[in-house]
Amino acid sequence: MKTNDKGFNTKLIHAGAFDDEFGSATVPIYQTSTFRFKSAQHGADCFSGKSDGYIYTRIANPTIRAFEQNIAELENGYDGIATSSGMAAITTVHMALLGAGSHIISSDAIYGPARGVLEQDFSRFNVEATFVNTSKIENIIQAIKPNTKVLYIETPANPTMEITDIAACSKIAKEHNLILVVDNTFCSPYLQKPLDLGADVVLHSITKFINGHADIVGGVIVTKEVELYKKIRHSMVYMGCNMDPTQAFMVLRGVKTLALRIERAQENAIKVAEFLESHPEVEWIKYPGLKSHPQYELAKKQMNGFGSMMSFGLKGGYEAGKKLMDHVHLALLAVSLGGVETLIQHPASMTHAAVSKEHKLAAGITDDLIRFSVGIEDVEDIIEDLNNGLLSIYNK
Repeated sequence: MKTNDKGFNTKLIHAGAFDDEFGSATVPIYQTSTFRFKSAQHGADCFSGKSDGYIYTRIANPTIRAFEQNIAELENGYDGIATSSGMAAITTVHMALLGAGSHIISSDAIYGPARGVLEQDFSRFNVEATFVNTSKIENIIQAIKPNTKVLYIETPANPTMEITDIAACSKIAKEHNLILVVDNTFCSPYLQKPLDLGADVVLHSITKFINGHADIVGGVIVTKEVELYKKIRHSMVYMGCNMDPTQAFMVLRGVKTLALRIERAQENAIKVAEFLESHPEVEWIKYPGLKSHPQYELAKKQMNGFGSMMSFGLKGGYEAGKKLMDHVHLALLAVSLGGVETLIQHPASMTHAAVSKEHKLAAGITDDLIRFSVGIEDVEDIIEDLNNGLLSIYNK
């Protein structure tokens, strides 16, 4: 169902849906590996592209296509490409857009494995990567080389919460014939639409906000134009990192409440951030909704809300943070983010453990940094949990 002229919440529920022969109210799970052709000619037409019939689930599947089209409409893009994980989405994009001898510029504070796959794997094929603080546009300009092909940014950055100006990056990318790729996981299409701001490709770990219930792993890529879509989809199909139909069904269920979940979570987050900012044992806090955030004005301009992700450090450094993580009970000590549950974790020793100490410090991922994903529980309970944890640390 096309819903381009409808509101965002209507798109969440109806975009991508189609009528099946039984009148199902939800998109069914087409749990099949292969599809039967009507005739030999029909099979030949499907393979030649004369028919848009289904062939094999690695190539396309009705349940997966419904999800891909749903997210594409939410991002105002041409079409979507669903993958088995967020890392599969990232790797698919790199495989499609980078080649031997090419160069990519990336935000330095990104998801640890997203950096690792460039440093440890693509480097083996003579792909060069430069990691800079992309919130400072001059860093990007200085890093451009004759062989630069891709500008890859994550905003807000994981886990430092730095904000990068997408429109400014788009201007640079166009001037230097680069492809601008934006990881929009921390925001989802509800809070930020990179394609509208000039990006060429947007991707998500849908494990996070889009699904929102900590029960599946998946990724998705959306392009602005058809040619990039074809190129990236070709890589996904041949690498075989497609999504499973049941994954797609689960995410189509989860995405319907995306706006409601994010509104509640960010309503909680500003109160949690204000509590932490005023706490005497908190050394610093980064949350885009606080005026103390260095890119507060950019976040207001670029985002449709400040989200529910934050990072902070305690005056006692890592040891104090470690004690806090061991003394909270409502917040789950777990990686991932964007679910209905509040989560707490230590990036330097967990999600970004594979990044070298030198590179972590250069990206602002300090040992005292705690990443906090605010859920949709009663905010009084979240704050009480944090307060009790802090009291237990300092024996007050």
